[in-house]
Amino acid sequence: MPEPRPAPAHRVRSALHERYRRAVLPIAVAIGADERTPRHLPQIVRIDKGIQRLSRGRLTLLDLAGLPSLTLIVPGRKSGQLRETPLLAVPHEGGWLVAGSNFGGTRRPVWVLNVVAADEPRVRVGGREHRVVVHEATGSERDRLYDVMTRTWPNFAKYQERTDRVIRVFRLDPR
Repeated sequence: MPEPRPAPAHRVRSALHERYRRAVLPIAVAIGADERTPRHLPQIVRIDKGIQRLSRGRLTLLDLAGLPSLTLIVPGRKSGQLRETPLLAVPHEGGWLVAGSNFGGTRRPVWVLNVVAADEPRVRVGGREHRVVVHEATGSERDRLYDVMTRTWPNFAKYQERTDRVIRVFRLDPR
C-alpha cells in the first residue's frame, strides 16, 4: 500500500492562516471597539509603518490582526506629496470597500479628502500595486455597502454610533 502524501504546502499555509485569523480576530475586534483606541493612533501608525518597512510592503498590522487590508497611495491634496495610508479593506465584487471611519471620531480622516481629489489613486495589496477608480457610495448604496463592511469588521457599527457625521464609504475598483 502506498504511503499517504503530505498535504500541499499552500493548503497547509491556508489552514494555518485560518486558525491564526480565528484566534487573533476577536482580540483585534476588542481593541478596535475600545473608545480609548483612537488616542493611541499615532503609536499604532508608527508600529504599522515599521512592519510595512520590514516586510517591504507585503505585511501590515491589519494583516497580523487577521483582517483584509490595503495601502492607499494618493498625493496630498495640498502638498502634492505621495501619502500611503493602510486601511481595513473589504474585498467586494472584484474591488475593495473602505470607510473613512477614523474609529468613529468627530473628524473624518485626511485620506478621505486626498482620495476624492486624486487623479490617479493607487492601492497596494499583498505587495502589488494597482491603479484604481474611486467611487463614493451615497444614500441607500452607502448603507448597503456599510452593512457589507460591518460583516467583516463589526466595529464599524460602533464607529457610526460614536459620531454625528455620516462615515463615508468608497469602492475602489481596479482599472
